[in-house]
Amino acid sequence: IKEGPDKGLFYHAPDVPYLWARGDGWMAAGMARLLKFLPPTNENYGRIMRGYLDMMAALKQKQRPDDGLWEELLGDRRTWPETSGTGMFTYAFVIGVKRGWLGPEYAPLARKAYLSLVDRIDRFGNVSDVCIGTAKKNDYQYYVDRAKVTGDPHGQSPLLWICEEFLVP
Repeated sequence: IKEGPDKGLFYHAPDVPYLWARGDGWMAAGMARLLKFLPPTNENYGRIMRGYLDMMAALKQKQRPDDGLWEELLGDRRTWPETSGTGMFTYAFVIGVKRGWLGPEYAPLARKAYLSLVDRIDRFGNVSDVCIGTAKKNDYQYYVDRAKVTGDPHGQSPLLWICEEFLVP
């Protein structure tokens, strides 16, 4: 998506115009992690950083103000709050705040999302409200009807990545 309020976000596929949280989550986490290790002198660094900053700005606008989570379809309140995408977005926010790429206004947004994710950990350490694996389909109802599971690695891993960022200087 090149312009408008969704600038920086990605459709699930070129022929599937839905902003699926986990799909965008992989891009957010991937760009943040890549930028951690890519030297600023790399010829692609500026382009990736611009994409990252555009995405973070769009995600900031899509975050739910009440609990800090993001929906299964970004910005669509008819869909449910989803934790794997939220975890990856939070991870990307934390990396950006720690490194000064994002302004200080992102810190409370990351904190709110993190605390909401922690609230979704059960007594066995499993994260709830994780979307099941999702192939692409150009059908809104397909995304609305995706099942939520507890303990899926897609939800567990981003929380571990966030904790690693908190622990490592």
